[in-house]
Amino acid sequence: MSPAPAARAAAGTAGSDAEAESDRLYPDCDPYGIEFGLTEAERAPLRRLRAVLDTEVYPLLAEYWEKGEFPYSIAPSLQALGLMEPKEVADAGAEPSALYHGFRIFELARTDASVATFYTAQAGLFRTACRVGGTADQFAAWDPAITRFEMTGVFCLTEPDHGSDIAGGLATRARRDGDEWILDGAKRWIGGAHSADRLAVFARDEADGQVKGFLVDRRAPGVSLAKIHGKTSLRMMQNADIRLDGVRVPEEWRLGNVQSFRDVAAMLRQMRSDVAWIAAGLQAGAYEAALRYVRGREQFGKPLGGFQLVQEKLARMLDNVTASLAMAAALAGRQQQGIYRDQDSALAKMGNSRRMRETVALAREVAGGNGITLAADVARFHADAEAVYSYEGTHEINALVVGRSLTGLSAFA
Repeated sequence: MSPAPAARAAAGTAGSDAEAESDRLYPDCDPYGIEFGLTEAERAPLRRLRAVLDTEVYPLLAEYWEKGEFPYSIAPSLQALGLMEPKEVADAGAEPSALYHGFRIFELARTDASVATFYTAQAGLFRTACRVGGTADQFAAWDPAITRFEMTGVFCLTEPDHGSDIAGGLATRARRDGDEWILDGAKRWIGGAHSADRLAVFARDEADGQVKGFLVDRRAPGVSLAKIHGKTSLRMMQNADIRLDGVRVPEEWRLGNVQSFRDVAAMLRQMRSDVAWIAAGLQAGAYEAALRYVRGREQFGKPLGGFQLVQEKLARMLDNVTASLAMAAALAGRQQQGIYRDQDSALAKMGNSRRMRETVALAREVAGGNGITLAADVARFHADAEAVYSYEGTHEINALVVGRSLTGLSAFA
């Protein structure tokens, strides 16, 4: 079993002045107080989220991770929080900031990467596909239902034979037939597809060879989904293989602003910033779990946290978490100003994912043999980090995006 929520919460004040830290959301993993860039109206929904995660989500994680199933019973409580457009922020006469959206992801990932991926599939990927890929009229019509989870969706780009080379290799086809489009092809690794209403599918138009986007009804004739089994990472997240065989999509469900892969890339440069926040939050969860463990474990007649080598590893973990949080927050600041560059989001995703790998390995290490058990609460993070390291662009692809910006030369094959 995972530690009780009370134990998880209590760990946040141990070793510090509890009274002085009482207003902190992240006293252990945000030593420079980046969270204080949030307004009080933005902090309020994060506290509400924390309460649901601690009481309704966290107690289920070990059981469902081991079963390889998603606890769909948690979805209504998360959806009812109204986190995409929080009431407190609206009542303050403001819009939620990019920093708030980042910390919302950070808080989810600090609890569990699958839960963060499940929520962000809707609030990040699908909503971004509709906001960036849809026309102004389409987004205005769809977004109220998206923010209320009355229309749920997922982002379908990766294919069985095309991942890193998807820009040039995308093989799913679309052809116009009067007021409809006919889609044929396959998609892979689509998280949350089984519970979605709409699939944001990207296909190559046979008429001009350019990529177009479509919101496909999951229940439409010709759509078939199969769960991907045998995963050792993000075990709770239900990923699907999708087949599209002569699927008809009305023209009004075509994303009107997607005319080429360049338009899809505009979505990806925003989505990668979400993954940078997931990588930061996942590290925070692993670090906090390791900290709880070494505070409660004794070896050789003394607390494990009192050994020099353990403290050195904890310091390295905190260094990584702090650097990752700072990078994600700096990127949020750029995006708040309307600056979206491929190299910025690629650098944050690449750097935070690289640090994440070391952090989760150190967290598992300080827990010793118990670190490979779900009971020590670090094993989930250790395994799930591998999926986060690869999705939304591998380390190598993101490095080449950054390298292209530095040299002016593309090294892509």
